[in-house]
Amino acid sequence: MELSLNLYQTMALAVGVFYLGSFLRSKVKLFRDYCIPAPVIGGIIFALLNLVLYETGVVALELDTSLQSIFMNVFFTSVGFSASMSAVKRGGKALLVFVVCIAIIGIVQTLVAAGLCTVFGIDKLLGIALGTMSLTGGHGTSAAFGPLLEEQGIANATTVAVASATWGLVAGNAFGNPIARRRIKKLGLATELADGADAEGKDGSDQSGLLPRLDASRGTLGLSLLFLATGAGTLISMLFDKLGITFASYVGALIVGIIIRNVCDSRDVEIPAQDINVIGSISLNFFLVLAMMGLKLYQLADLAIPMIVILIVQTVITALMVYFVTFNLMGRDYDAAVLTSGHYGFGMGATPNAMANMDTLTTAFGPSEKAYLIIPICGGFLTDIVNVFLITFFMGIL
Repeated sequence: MELSLNLYQTMALAVGVFYLGSFLRSKVKLFRDYCIPAPVIGGIIFALLNLVLYETGVVALELDTSLQSIFMNVFFTSVGFSASMSAVKRGGKALLVFVVCIAIIGIVQTLVAAGLCTVFGIDKLLGIALGTMSLTGGHGTSAAFGPLLEEQGIANATTVAVASATWGLVAGNAFGNPIARRRIKKLGLATELADGADAEGKDGSDQSGLLPRLDASRGTLGLSLLFLATGAGTLISMLFDKLGITFASYVGALIVGIIIRNVCDSRDVEIPAQDINVIGSISLNFFLVLAMMGLKLYQLADLAIPMIVILIVQTVITALMVYFVTFNLMGRDYDAAVLTSGHYGFGMGATPNAMANMDTLTTAFGPSEKAYLIIPICGGFLTDIVNVFLITFFMGIL
């Protein structure tokens, strides 16, 4: 039996899945100890249930996840509004070093996948689909570059890349925070805070313990700026397409958000930054829960043994790379540990995974201004630039 849910029904189900994850996280110490985000907990449980229903022939559930891309674009646009040039300047050398870390891991992922493809007698070009294209790149990059591999004779490259990105989406959140938590605990880098609160009041309270007053006028202005930026961003994305430049769909909106923020800063015009951040955080939660609910795990269950082996090896190799390379190059301190969590999040999955990892981790152990400065800029924009060059380079030499 096939059952299709419309947009409203899907969102109602997403609300239930999200709060199921929140409830389980509050009750299960393991989830709190390893900083697994609530949308991931609820979303994976739903995806597993959906897998059982599909494999047993009970029901094939189709969800209307069209709002997923909207939430993604709104979230990244809010990230753009937080990226002031003064903040980029503060990033300085650390930002450059982190870009190097991104490139190193992208290269290793592709070389490992290509090497294992050779061992299994598979075309080495498929290693790109199982490497930086799908893991560091994510679903957007996989969908964009997969057809290019198919044009070179690699059958089902897009399907393989999207399935790999799906694997990475789960792994990015499942293992990112346990890796960082090990560093934090082992080296005594931070004092664990009470669950649900931190030094900056992430539980919604200010320093005095009073809830901030919601303001409809500022909230409306913040949402209006986000919609204006996402609309204008589509024009930039269209320009990129015309020039033959492939970026993720949200990059245009991210750029417009950065421009608006910095023009306002230069003219001393105040924007409702806090309200925009809140809207972005809400969008992140719903993007993640919809992404997890939309996982068709039977695609992974039907993968050939070589592909499963390669993805498992990639999961371990990327963990070792961020644990030793990213952590050490970024300073071996608490900020480096948070960056490790974020890097694994988008090094295996996507930038929203990275932000969700860091949100959960810093709620438990305290804030990290450096990580929140570097990850949105690198994960939301610079990673795509690096990845385009890496994919193009490997397509040429392989």
